Amino acid sequence: MSHDNSTNDPMNFVKNMWGNMGFSLPGMVTPTFDVEEIEKRVKDMKAVEGWLKMNLSMLQMTIQSLEMQCVTLNAVRTMSNMATSHAAAPEAGPTPADTAAGEGAAAQPSMWPWNLMQQMQEQMQQAAAEQAATPATADETDASAAKRSRKAQ
Repeated sequence: MSHDNSTNDPMNFVKNMWGNMGFSLPGMVTPTFDVEEIEKRVKDMKAVEGWLKMNLSMLQMTIQSLEMQCVTLNAVRTMSNMATSHAAAPEAGPTPADTAAGEGAAAQPSMWPWNLMQQMQEQMQQAAAEQAATPATADETDASAAKRSRKAQ
């Protein structure tokens, strides 16, 4: 009996089987045991990973810039609507505050952000004043009810 290494070695058997089919499929069925081939694949996969990370960051930057454009356009649209409503209000009858601010303030687009900020500040001050007045009224009613109960005792 002769000892043939090809029949006892499963790797040689698989290699011969794929070789006889006319095409080779390295790495498809059997893993590659060549260290250089594995290192080459790792290097290629890292290059692909870097490319994908770069594309991901570019996509994230594009999304962020589109979101910023949307916010900017909404702000400009809001300021335009406020300027239009502000310009229409003096036709109905100017208020003393409007005349003090100067005529045609809405017609000056460079002043729209300033006017918007002023209106927001006035609204916030009014809301704060209303909120401050509401708890004080509740405290006064509680204090007057406590005084009445003391008198009743």
